[in-house]
Amino acid sequence: MSKIIPFRVPKFFKPATAVLAVAAILAVILAGTSFFIVDQAEEAVITRFGKYHATEGPGLRFKLPFGIDRHYLVNVKNVQTEQFGFRTLQSGISATYTSQSSESTMLTGDLNIIEVEWIIQYRITDPVAWIFNVNEKERTIRDVSRSAINMLVGDRAIMDIMGPERSAIESEGALFMNDTFRRIGLGIDVIAVKLQNIDPPAGVQEAFDDVNKAEQDMNRLINEGQQSYNAEIPRARGEREQVIQEAQGYAAERVNRASGDVARFNAVYDEYRRAPEVTRQRLYYEMVEDVFGGAEGGTVIIDRDFDNFLPLRNLGQ
Repeated sequence: MSKIIPFRVPKFFKPATAVLAVAAILAVILAGTSFFIVDQAEEAVITRFGKYHATEGPGLRFKLPFGIDRHYLVNVKNVQTEQFGFRTLQSGISATYTSQSSESTMLTGDLNIIEVEWIIQYRITDPVAWIFNVNEKERTIRDVSRSAINMLVGDRAIMDIMGPERSAIESEGALFMNDTFRRIGLGIDVIAVKLQNIDPPAGVQEAFDDVNKAEQDMNRLINEGQQSYNAEIPRARGEREQVIQEAQGYAAERVNRASGDVARFNAVYDEYRRAPEVTRQRLYYEMVEDVFGGAEGGTVIIDRDFDNFLPLRNLGQ
């Protein structure tokens, strides 16, 4: 048979003390559910009965207790980062890099396969939209970013992606993502898109290196040919100009000489018309002088009607 022990209230426990204890507990609960601290980099979104009520800035803030008001802290100052195609896991002071080929493998515009790794940096600009508009925020960010980069890579050739179009993909990707996030009301702003490693798959790396080397050789030969062209063409043009100038000078000389001859002939012709016999005689003398004036040792003229058997000159001279 069990023995019943009567419960005795301790002497120090009085009704007034119990009331004070309950009041203290209620005060602690009231203070814990009424006040909260918002950090300098955060904003607090407050809901009342589950509906948006207000947004509060940094500092000590008050809300209605007992779950009537709820607050959600959102970091709106710090820049957040998402990695695609790889993961960097921090372990103490060391970091572990792991590749995610399911995200990085893409098809280029010229039907080549390429591995693209990139990151995006974003900041929350509208904490209310960030809290209420989208449920799976991280997945939405990753899906939109992957769609943008796949589209931009698929519009370009593999050598352009690895070379001159790299910065264009980054800038156009940021614009496309911001436009999409603005339309769905996610409340973030993409600050930068940065492409990291861009490589062909490991299975075709050797063949790709051969193609790349061949293209480099082609560019080198083109540059050498352009250099030779730049050296020869100006020289050939100079020689052409020289020949043209010489021909033009010769033509001017011939024209001037012909013009002088014409003027001289016209002058002689005018004199001939005024005194034909005198002019004819003068021209004859000038012709004889021109013919015999340049002979060495002088010139002897013999009459063709001379009848001696052997006409002799004074050979002693």
